[in-house]
Parts: sequence; C-alpha cells; structure tokens
Amino acid sequence: MHHHHNHKTSSNKLLFSILLNIGITVSQIIGGFWSGSLALLSDALHNFTDVVSLIISYIASVFSKKNASPQKTFGYKRAEILAAFVNALSLVVISIILIKEAVERFFSLEDIKSNLVIILSIIAIAGNGFSVWLLKSDSTKNMNMKSAYLHLFTDMLASVAVLIGGLLMKFYALFWIDSLLTLLIALYLIVMSWDLLTKSYRVLMLFTPHDIDINSLVKQVHNIKGVSKLHHIHVWQLNEDEVHLEAHLAFEDDICLSDFDTILEQIENLLQDKFDINHVTIQPEYNKKDSKDIIVQD
Repeated sequence: MHHHHNHKTSSNKLLFSILLNIGITVSQIIGGFWSGSLALLSDALHNFTDVVSLIISYIASVFSKKNASPQKTFGYKRAEILAAFVNALSLVVISIILIKEAVERFFSLEDIKSNLVIILSIIAIAGNGFSVWLLKSDSTKNMNMKSAYLHLFTDMLASVAVLIGGLLMKFYALFWIDSLLTLLIALYLIVMSWDLLTKSYRVLMLFTPHDIDINSLVKQVHNIKGVSKLHHIHVWQLNEDEVHLEAHLAFEDDICLSDFDTILEQIENLLQDKFDINHVTIQPEYNKKDSKDIIVQD
C-alpha cells in the first residue's frame, strides 16, 4: 500500500508539472516571436519537449503498474525505461536543431526586445524551479522520474541563461549573446542527457549490467559443492528493480530434485548477495550433449 501511495503521489506531481509547463511554453512561444529572441524560442522549444516528455513519463508511470497477463507476462514493467530512452533521445535531437539555429543566427543578428525576454525568463525560472523541487526526491528512484527531472532542471538552467542574456542585451546591447546562450544551452542538454540515453539503451538491448562480472560470477557458482559447469548464461536488467539471470547448470552427479533445490537456494543467495540478481532461472543438466560455453549465441 505504501508503494502504491508513493507511485500515486509521483504521478500527481508529474501531472501538476505538465500543466505548469504548458503555461510556460505558450507564454514563451508568444514572447519569443514578439521579442525576436532565438534564446527565448529555444527555451520555449525545450519547454515544449518537457511537456511531451512529462506526458510520456506520466503515461509510463501509470502503465508500469498494470498487472501482467497471459499475453503480457511481464506486464508493462519496461514502460518507464522506454520513456526514459525516448525523453533522453528527444533532448539530443532538439539540441542538434538548436545548435544549427544558433550558428545561423550568429551571421544575421537582430534587435531583440530584452524587457520581454527578462520577464518571461523569470516566470519560467519560478515555474520550472517549483517543478524541479517537486520531483527531486522521486528522481533518485527510477530512470523515468530522473528523465522528467532532468528535462525540468536543464530547462530551469536554460531560463537562467536566457535571463542573463536578456540583462546583457538590455544594458549593453550585446545581441550576439542570444545566439551564444542558445549554443551553450544545446551543448549542456546533450551532456546532461547522454548518460541517461546510454543507460536506458543498455537496458532495452538486454545488455549485462555494468557492475556484473560474468566470469567472476561463474567462478563463485563453481565453488558450490556438486556443481560442474554453469553455462549458456544470460543476464539482463528488466527495469529499475529487477535483474534476471537464466543459465544451464551441469551437475557432477545424477542428483534428485530435493538436492537440486538445496543447491539452487545456495546459488540464489550467492547471486542476490554478491551481484544483486534477484530473479534466477536455472536449467539443470546431467551428461547432456550441448555447448558448455559460458556465452552461447542462441
């Protein structure tokens, strides 16, 4: 019940942040065109991706708790990982577009209504700052909430940069600063999103988690009495909470099922304590003529 309550609270926070960012985005788009500020429009575009990403995160958060079924035996446990990947990828794509626009603007500077830029950037800082505060505690719990938090946090910083640019344009007429800030915002977005993009990609591709050494794992399992050869191994991360291992296990003797259960329990405890693997599927074998390689291409 406590977990369900936390999930509902997180979803409500996301929903509030969505509504808040819709308001910020609309005001920045209107203000960007009115003032002629590319930095403000780039911030608005980033805010728009925030709205889309937050909606994706919200839907994923809801779907991830749906029950499994005969047609969906894992349920929607990967929905939040998929959302994190889509969100991180969208940040990289948007950043590349912003870099292109910023470079083009360098060679065609325009007068910009700095007062409007200053006012709207302050509103965006306040709105995004509040959303960042709302999601901060949840951002440490899973990739989906972290992706939403990163979108909002980077947008808050982008709005701070736009504010500084607006002040420089107002008091020093440095209109080229608008393009420079757009470029810096875009580069920062790529840096911030790249780690999340690669992590979520690894999970979706069923890669072995970084912190698990397969060779070390095999050696430790082989130290258990009665075990001959652990082979044909697959280790993957299903979502934030579940790491799975499936493997074939050859035994030295033709043991009975009760003896196998005893050894299996030892293996499960070892894998949980040493490697944080919490779902184990073992296929027992005795004198079976199959490949005994640790990794077998299926």
